[in-house]
Amino acid sequence: MFEGGLFVIILLAILVLIVLAKTAIVVPQQSAFVVERLGRYSGTLDAGFHILVPFIDVIRYKHSLKESAVDIPAQVCITRDNVQVGVDGVLYLKVLNPERASYGISDYLFAISQLAQTTLRSEVGKIDLDRTFEERTNINTAVVAELDKATEPWGVKVLRYEIKNITPPSDVLAAMEKQMRAEREKRAVILTSEGQRDAAINNAEGDKQQTIKASEARKTQQINEAEGQAAAILAVATATAEGIRRVAEATQLPGGAEAIQLKVAEQYIGEFGKVISNADTIILPSNVADIASVITTAMNVVNQGKK
Repeated sequence: MFEGGLFVIILLAILVLIVLAKTAIVVPQQSAFVVERLGRYSGTLDAGFHILVPFIDVIRYKHSLKESAVDIPAQVCITRDNVQVGVDGVLYLKVLNPERASYGISDYLFAISQLAQTTLRSEVGKIDLDRTFEERTNINTAVVAELDKATEPWGVKVLRYEIKNITPPSDVLAAMEKQMRAEREKRAVILTSEGQRDAAINNAEGDKQQTIKASEARKTQQINEAEGQAAAILAVATATAEGIRRVAEATQLPGGAEAIQLKVAEQYIGEFGKVISNADTIILPSNVADIASVITTAMNVVNQGKK
């Protein structure tokens, strides 16, 4: 009987543990448990300690309310210019309504993954291969917008989608590399020609400025020389006029006539001597030695000038 009583006690203990396990529930932080009562939805348990009705309430679904990252497998997409590219990505989502996530769809992760793949193929098919790399942000935005519309009835929020890799075929990669190399060479040739053109323009502009400066310098030099010559001529003329004026004034003084006669005689003799010394044969008038007649003629000219 003792053994039978011990067995009953053990059985009761196990039954109590089972009842406690079915009754006392602790929900972790950022988690939600969906409870069914007799097969129907009863409620959602948030984080904390909860008591259930034994054998009536059952925890049917457990959801994490944290943001989750779902890997989208690589798939082949065809661009608008009929080039096949391999594209894979990662999707970030969060459960907002555990009830809808439990009863709105059987497996929301599988459904979202499939929908992301089909949407991605559709978006890639709208653009050319050359623009797939630069349009990654727009593709990500379009995929998120389409998924967000579809997952709203499921109680799931799609936060963002990121394309990880875009892999064209090897022959397309080789062609793209050749194209990029050709573009770089083209830019190099253009930059070189533009540099040569700018250098030629700068040289021509420098020659032009040099010619202008040289002509302006010659002009200034000629103006300065002309002004100098004019000043010299004016100075000589002024000095000559002053000398003539003083000579005229001197002739009015006592002894002025005698001084003129003496000056004429000196110049006459001096010039006559030069003629004789520089010439081999000389033909002279008969009265060449008549200095008095020469002086008389000069004085008549002076007197006529005074009148």
